[in-house]
Amino acid sequence: MEVTIRKMGNSQGVIIPKPILAQLGLEATADLQVRDGVIEIRAIRSNPREGWGADAQRLAAQGADALVWPEVANEGDAGLVW
Repeated sequence: MEVTIRKMGNSQGVIIPKPILAQLGLEATADLQVRDGVIEIRAIRSNPREGWGADAQRLAAQGADALVWPEVANEGDAGLVW
C-alpha cells in the first residue's frame, strides 16, 4: 500500500488505516523500531507469565500454596515405573 508522508507539527508521519490497526491488534501504543532500513511497528506484547515467580513466592510465604485439587490416583498407577 502506498501512503503519503505528511507533516505533523515538527515531525512527519503516515496515516495507518483503521482496518490495518485492527488486523495487527494495535491500539493506544506500539513498538516502533528500525531494522535493516525497514520501519517496524508492532503491537506491544507482554509476557503472559510475567510476575508469576514473585506471585508464587508471595503465596508460599502466606502459606497459600497448597494443592487446590487433591491428588487423584488412577487404577494401575502403582505399577508404573518412572
